Amino acid sequence: LERQDLAAMVPRSALYRRSRASCSTYAITCAIAAFVMASTSLTIVTNRIGMKYTTRNQVRGIGSTLSCKHLMNRNHRSLTRRNMASVSAGVAQLVERVVPAEIREDKISIKSFSDSASEWKGDLVIVPVFQSKTEDGKKDDEALAELSPAAKELDETLGGALSSLIADHSFKGTKGEKIVSMVTGANVKGVALVGAGEESKATPESLEALGGTIASIAIDAKAKSALLVGNLPASSEVSGESPAFPVGIFSKLYSDDRFRTGDNISKPPKLETLEIAGADESTLSSAVSKALGITYGVRLAKDLVGAPPNYLTPSSMAGVAEKIAADTGLSIKILEKEECEALGMGSYLGVAQGAIEPPKFIHLTYTPEGEITKKIAFIGKGLTFDSGGYNLKAGPGSMIELMKFDMGGSAAVLGAARAIGELKPVGVQVHFIVAACENMLSDRAMRPGDILTASNQKTIEVLNTDAEGRLTLADALIYAEKLEVDKIVDLATLTGACIISLGNQYAGLWSPDDDLAEEILASAKASGEKIWRMPLVESYKEELKSKIADLKNVGGRAGGSITAALFLQEFVEKTPWAHIDMAGPVWDGKAGCSTGYGVRTLVKMVSP
Repeated sequence: LERQDLAAMVPRSALYRRSRASCSTYAITCAIAAFVMASTSLTIVTNRIGMKYTTRNQVRGIGSTLSCKHLMNRNHRSLTRRNMASVSAGVAQLVERVVPAEIREDKISIKSFSDSASEWKGDLVIVPVFQSKTEDGKKDDEALAELSPAAKELDETLGGALSSLIADHSFKGTKGEKIVSMVTGANVKGVALVGAGEESKATPESLEALGGTIASIAIDAKAKSALLVGNLPASSEVSGESPAFPVGIFSKLYSDDRFRTGDNISKPPKLETLEIAGADESTLSSAVSKALGITYGVRLAKDLVGAPPNYLTPSSMAGVAEKIAADTGLSIKILEKEECEALGMGSYLGVAQGAIEPPKFIHLTYTPEGEITKKIAFIGKGLTFDSGGYNLKAGPGSMIELMKFDMGGSAAVLGAARAIGELKPVGVQVHFIVAACENMLSDRAMRPGDILTASNQKTIEVLNTDAEGRLTLADALIYAEKLEVDKIVDLATLTGACIISLGNQYAGLWSPDDDLAEEILASAKASGEKIWRMPLVESYKEELKSKIADLKNVGGRAGGSITAALFLQEFVEKTPWAHIDMAGPVWDGKAGCSTGYGVRTLVKMVSP
């Protein structure tokens, strides 16, 4: 049984009725209830005006205390102005903890160096080197790497230090190969060779990896300044104004120290300047500017997915969305529970009803200056924690301790909002939608066998409370289509079945619209994110038919990710729609951290 506030765990007669009894009598009632449920995360404290509960907000470090009167009210409608101010202040503190104000990426300058590399003075020169080719253009596995003309000129100035390193270490330029050496009697303190692999096989993904390797070398060498000398891939797909290379550099500056203290906090890198010899200043500046916008979005997504669920709640997620709007000029609308009820969002609210945390329906909008030629809606699954409900996640492999990442889809969408707000693409209006809530256990929670009614009046028989994400997305899809957009894309950590079929690196893509599917595949490829189109098998819809309602929320065990997509399709009438199941790539199990998956693809769709 998941921990909830006391009001959700004890008989309503003990807590929900507050008579005219004296404060002392009421205090005894509260004390007995607290003793019965001592395992909950509530602490009872006493002050002059009676009893108060310190809710999970206290555990989070907010320091806000909600009165018993508030907790007794099931609908949470009796907040005083003082308590409302306390809650708002608490949410603001959570947002500050979830989204750090200081961003390391802002402290490094990537710029062009127009003079000869031999004239540069600084800490470290880094030379990327491609593998040699045979006469017919194929890679030569036996030949040593060859320096570019600019690197050869530098080598002469360094007294042959680079060519000696290649010869002494049999350096062939294969991907991942690297050598770092100190030099004396020169304008620089050290040199490094980095293998870039086959130039003909360069992709945005490999170029981003190369940027990350170069940044890592400079950071590990504790260099304040570094110069990059050598040819990057010539293909227009991965060079020129492509942000892939600087995105790779910025990615290595990320470190999640939000919940560390003292010596456990990682030391910031000393790197301040990375110059690229011979780069066109205008082209490089454009690429770096775009990379920084994308990096802001990816970083935000990593921060959101990596935040523990007692910090990232539906309320603090809404606070993050408000911060995005304030920082970038996007418009925002946040629907409270009562507003969602008025819209008939029974499917979404059915999931949310078991939690003490109130649901927040988030709608951000980016509107460009000038003419709008197309409109897109991005929807992200926003379960800030998923216990599974009455179908509790239990036993080996349930991953309940990782269910903070069940809002990975919303992290990608909010990250894309942050990036697009920075980049400000022309001609396209973008809606970012998140139905945020928790899926928890309590006497109010939905039960297996319940029937929910979505906002399009379709009824859903809930056979498994742990298939909750699709229930929240159903009402979000209906809401998005009413905006009369040209296309809808939803992203969700929806099914374990997708992880079984595609592993941890690929997301699954479902869409009945070939043009939209191809657009997403092309955007993912260009941004270096892996995705694979999956089938929408029409005959599998039979598994979703209920004997007592319009739909069941689950099909059979086989093809679970397909039937989940088919369920979502029931809530889109005519707008081109695609569903991305990113349950696999949302989390890097080896590194123990979020990947920021999805942001790059969404940004590429809007800002080619």
